[in-house]
Amino acid sequence: MKNVLCIALVAAFAAGTANAACTYPKAPEKIPDGGSATLEEMITAQRAVKQFDADITAYQNCVETEFSDAMAKEASLTEEQKKERRKIVDQKLNAAVDDAQGLADRLNAQIRVYKEKAAAKKN
Repeated sequence: MKNVLCIALVAAFAAGTANAACTYPKAPEKIPDGGSATLEEMITAQRAVKQFDADITAYQNCVETEFSDAMAKEASLTEEQKKERRKIVDQKLNAAVDDAQGLADRLNAQIRVYKEKAAAKKN
């Protein structure tokens, strides 16, 4: 049992250090309230969300590259170990997509509120 725990810890440490050079991007701190935001605030937020999405893509590419490099260097890994490391990388990549999508969804909801407010003012 102790051997299994030690192996798991070593694998987790190796997987964590494999992505150490890939810096997770910082999401925009605030999405403006579409009910009270100005057009400029909405445009600025949209640009920030687009930049975050681009940064997430760069992060994902970095993680993939580091994973591929690590797998090439560690030819002695069993298929099971490779699958486990791939699973960890996939979880990181999926979490990054979820973060970007969640942020975009929140912005889009506020854009709809902003457009409804603008349409109501015209009527």
